[in-house]
Amino acid sequence: MKRQPTRERIYVCHTFYHVYVAFLKELNLPVEQRGKATLVLSHMSIQFGDLKSRVIGCGIFEAVVDFDEKKPDFFPELAKYKKPGCRPAKALYNRIRYTKRLAELEAPFIPVDFREYKEIYVFCDSDPIGYYLNQNRIYYHALEDGLNCLWFFDTARYDNRGMFGLKTFLSKKLNLIFIQNGYGKYCLDMEVNDISQIRCSCPYYIQQSRNELVAHLTKEDKELLLSVFVKDIEALKTALNQEGETLLVLTEPVCELPVREQIFRDIIKQYGTNRTVVMKPHPRDVIPYRELFPDYLVMDASVPMEMLNFFEKKFSLVVSVLTNTEGIQFAEKIKMLGADFLDAYEEPAIHRQNEQI
Repeated sequence: MKRQPTRERIYVCHTFYHVYVAFLKELNLPVEQRGKATLVLSHMSIQFGDLKSRVIGCGIFEAVVDFDEKKPDFFPELAKYKKPGCRPAKALYNRIRYTKRLAELEAPFIPVDFREYKEIYVFCDSDPIGYYLNQNRIYYHALEDGLNCLWFFDTARYDNRGMFGLKTFLSKKLNLIFIQNGYGKYCLDMEVNDISQIRCSCPYYIQQSRNELVAHLTKEDKELLLSVFVKDIEALKTALNQEGETLLVLTEPVCELPVREQIFRDIIKQYGTNRTVVMKPHPRDVIPYRELFPDYLVMDASVPMEMLNFFEKKFSLVVSVLTNTEGIQFAEKIKMLGADFLDAYEEPAIHRQNEQI
């Protein structure tokens, strides 16, 4: 007899933004349904610091679990399935073996029994957790990695360009290979913020506006989120309350490190004159901005930028390179520089992936 799930919901998160969205989804439930979900923090890409203790303290989740998810290159034996130059038939065979073996190798590191949960939500199922769930025939819901990230980079289509229809058939129907973002056999659907500007839509996408989720938050909900995610609240308030105009620069893990540093020096030089400058590092950006930019307030990289929407005062100007600014309500003016700006710093093909699909 098939075992019935006994626990409610579980979220697998790889970034602070993922945790923020998980909070939004839980805070939009009736009060009596809160406190019944498990939050899983995968440490594969970033370190969450003391976030776990702060989440536990707020009472929204019944459990917070660490996940020592391993990148594929942690397992040397997988390299033989990734050798370039194989004939198509051999390459397909290798991919089938890779898909199955990665799930097997990841299994000892899985921290919970996912079959115990009625609903499973996975951010960024392109990571090994997606392979594990599909190979073990466990149904789940996928969620977009970053706000509207598919507008600019459709990873499923880019990674599988060339015979995409055949590959999705092998994934969605036969489960022989795995394709992320809705194309896995056991992926029920893929939740995105806004379908309208995704160039190549997918029948498994569903839309759930983040702004709609935020609109239902109470003042108490917002204060709770700030207490969980923002450590340097007073420093931020002080910067925002300075006389004159303010500039917020959103950093991103673009280009090689020396070039990246120059990009943000150039941005500050162009837009920061006569403005109080604040920098918000991307969580995966490893540049030590506090050391390299000591004259400016550098926020904690772990703070999702959406937290700034909950402050009363707005920045005069927010500048980003490729970060989607759709959800920003904390700026009087917004400047997204885009791919044309980045062309001057690196080979365009590196950051114009959608154009290569």
